[in-house]
Amino acid sequence: MSYDVVVVGGGPVGLMLACELRLGGASVVVLERLTEIDPTIKAGALNTPSVEALYRRGLLPALKEAHDRTLELMATFMRGRAPAEGPRRTPPRFAGHFAGMMLSADRLDADDPDLSGHGPAAEIGLVSQQQLEQILSVRAAELGVEVRRGVEVTGFTDDGERVTVTTTGGPVHGHWLVGCDGGRSTVRKLAGFEFPGTDPEITAYQAVAEMEGTEHLGVGWQATPTGVYSHGPVPGRILVARFDGVARSGADRTAPVTPEELQDAVRYVTGADVVVKEIRTATRFTDNARQAATYRLGRVLLAGDAAHVHSPFGGQGLNLGLGDAVNLGWKLAAVVRGQAQEGLLDTYTRERHPIGAWVLDWTRAQIALMRPDAHARAARAVVADLIETVAGTTYFVKKISGVWQRYDMPGDSGHPLVGRSAPDYEFEDGSRLADHLHDGRGLLVRQSGSRFGGTVVDGYGDRVTTVTTAIHDPHAPAALLVRPDGFVAWAEDPDGADAEGLANALETWFGAPADVPAALR
Repeated sequence: MSYDVVVVGGGPVGLMLACELRLGGASVVVLERLTEIDPTIKAGALNTPSVEALYRRGLLPALKEAHDRTLELMATFMRGRAPAEGPRRTPPRFAGHFAGMMLSADRLDADDPDLSGHGPAAEIGLVSQQQLEQILSVRAAELGVEVRRGVEVTGFTDDGERVTVTTTGGPVHGHWLVGCDGGRSTVRKLAGFEFPGTDPEITAYQAVAEMEGTEHLGVGWQATPTGVYSHGPVPGRILVARFDGVARSGADRTAPVTPEELQDAVRYVTGADVVVKEIRTATRFTDNARQAATYRLGRVLLAGDAAHVHSPFGGQGLNLGLGDAVNLGWKLAAVVRGQAQEGLLDTYTRERHPIGAWVLDWTRAQIALMRPDAHARAARAVVADLIETVAGTTYFVKKISGVWQRYDMPGDSGHPLVGRSAPDYEFEDGSRLADHLHDGRGLLVRQSGSRFGGTVVDGYGDRVTTVTTAIHDPHAPAALLVRPDGFVAWAEDPDGADAEGLANALETWFGAPADVPAALR
């Protein structure tokens, strides 16, 4: 069979991309070398843009269920650590960490506009990578995505018209190929993408294990004379980062982490005589930080860890990959359908590459402040002082949560919403903006009585939904155009002042109107 798009990699990024492509009308197959969901402990939380993207596709109930299960596990861990007697102190509300320095939601600036307008998405985040992969697997099946497990890619050819992928299960043909196959991406290597960056200097471990002697460990993030570690917030979870070099007893980086190796690292970093009895899941990682110079070469594209690798500190990796998938999916589907020129795909690298570069530097900065040498610890103390302030906590939380992210839009009118994730406005019928994005189409929202749109949007009825309503927000614009990924492409406050700007934005992101003859598009 031949498909519009072949996606290599069936983790959360590959599945999210496949779902977006199917919503956009493209045929897609996902090739995954593993036969089951990888149980190895990985990312444990989603940031605001990720939750917003999933919420806009109708997946909020599933996310909330997973979030609540995680809260139950955290409560179990804290009960096990509670003192046998004496009053129980209520810990501050956790809002993330930077270089292992905890951020308290109690110190956030509640009036900061970037922290408002996210609707129910702002209340959810504690969803693990495995939980998300299960949610997206169900979603992919509902949408008719074909997922082939136990299939490994061995090569491909790109003749300029289509891509032929050779696999252990036979050849697969597609017009486009997207590598979502992780940091050691086969697609990236075979395609010849440049992958510059910085070499690793540390070794770290994250695990859920049965251990003895953990009563001597602190809860949460702790800095020690030999590194940093985090204990909890769920039973058996430990993360240790040691700063004495990358090589660990000559161990193969791809080999499973043994109880002896984990125990040695825990004891070295914590100074406690912890005994690792059994490992339930564990991973070994470094601070290797690299990014593809471009995310597209011909008919081959990259997303997720295939496009960028870095240490997981700050929980940015999974979220960065999901952002790639949501940004690319609707654009590639539009090109496949012939409703957009291939030039639309150039905006994928242009919009996502700067955010990826920021994440790499964000993780590098954390590594620098985690080092146990005197200079790093002095800098860490300065940053710790800043974090203790309202302005400091607000700054770091905004960065970690992703609410700062913005794309430069062509023809930007200067409206403060343009290029940003759309606020989750509540409409007069009780629905919210996210409710109108479930189908993956664009959305034009006009305030009741607005003259915006009119015949300008008539030729886009197959790509853009128009909603005329009252918005329960006095600061809402008179009208706004939202791309399928939830980012605002155009907005205007003075009623009727920028019909030309709307027309340009529609054509930029959704192609020529349907009534234009195909020969002239």
